[in-house]
Amino acid sequence: MTLEPVRRPALSAEVIEALRARIASGEWPVGSRIPPEPELMRQLQVARGTVREAVRALAHAGLLEVRRGDGTYVRATSELSGAVSRLYGHSGLGQLLEVREALDTQAARLAAVRAEDATLDELALALQRRGDAWRAGDFEGWIAADWAFHSGVAEAAGNPLLSELYCNLAEPLHAAMADTWSTPGFEGADPVGHESLLAALRDRDPDGAAEQAGANVADTRAWDTRAQEPRAHQPHAARP
Repeated sequence: MTLEPVRRPALSAEVIEALRARIASGEWPVGSRIPPEPELMRQLQVARGTVREAVRALAHAGLLEVRRGDGTYVRATSELSGAVSRLYGHSGLGQLLEVREALDTQAARLAAVRAEDATLDELALALQRRGDAWRAGDFEGWIAADWAFHSGVAEAAGNPLLSELYCNLAEPLHAAMADTWSTPGFEGADPVGHESLLAALRDRDPDGAAEQAGANVADTRAWDTRAQEPRAHQPHAARP
């Protein structure tokens, strides 16, 4: 798919929206390099200055990253996600977990009341994929399934604002978890906060669901703390 030419007099706002749409749709995934300046000018039928102004605006918003001599890369899928990445992307998992604890527990509490049975079945399938990926040592599959479960709980809460806030944690959280995937003692198939949370949702138990969501964050915080310790002081543990 190519960009549609801007038919009206070229305004930077229109070009910004055209570029943002390609990012939000996933046509330009996070980490990918966008087309070079001459190609954008050709597709959009606008002047070089207009393209540069739009790219600068999206870079300032955190969606793009301009690398001199290399090109322009997608950094985030939305302004909110870009802001989260900019604020927490280099701070490790600890600060993200503090935010997640608040969102996860409230999402679980609401989902226990509002989630439809079909949604709970979808969450169960995500957990099955999660377990299979962990046993296979498939990090990408594991984190995709894990995120599908947790973001699915947030969506099942029935509060679009909560779900939007939660989903914008995805990119920095994935990056932080990638760094700690091989932490000794980490058990990526632990049912605490996952199968146990799903059971509480099926029981329509808001307090139990919130407790299990909080337990998952506490467990993640514990292994993240171990990951920050000097390797020499960590006990040996075999990879699953």
